[in-house]
Amino acid sequence: MSKSEFKRKDNLFSLCGLNCSLCPNLVRGNCPGCRAGSHCTTTCQFAPCSVEHGDVDYCFECEEYPCKHYDGVDEYDSLITHFNQLKDMEKAKRIGIESYHEEQLIKIEILKKILDEYDKGRRDVFFCLAVNLMEIEDLNSVINEADDLAENMDLNEKSDLMKQMLIDCASKRGISLKLRKGKW
Repeated sequence: MSKSEFKRKDNLFSLCGLNCSLCPNLVRGNCPGCRAGSHCTTTCQFAPCSVEHGDVDYCFECEEYPCKHYDGVDEYDSLITHFNQLKDMEKAKRIGIESYHEEQLIKIEILKKILDEYDKGRRDVFFCLAVNLMEIEDLNSVINEADDLAENMDLNEKSDLMKQMLIDCASKRGISLKLRKGKW
């Protein structure tokens, strides 16, 4: 079996635990989704494994999960953060994929608001990272405060304000809002 036989129905949450719905490529409209022939599956070690194990939708459905493919998987990032990859996979397994999707849909709406109202066109990767790593309550709190403070600001000022507020809030939670470059 090969990567060309790989099929996915869920473009919100990947087979391996990435929040694809919060990926800058998907947000930009440059992602065909997690399917045979896409950029992600041509480099993915999980796609052929899924096919070999009966087309599991999420790795946690496999009796071998977590397997050797997860060794060091959350140490480096690609365009999307891998930092919470294992944690998010475990959460989806624990609460169920439908409940996990509900949270993702809320985060998608938060991301859309930030991009529509606070992005000057160059911070989508940063904003995707922040929404991916931060809790919904913190994101809503930052947005509410920023909305009040940014009322008379131009877009550049609003974008700078939002970035700094997200950094400050994340820092208080011990979250670094920087992609980690490395082998992934």
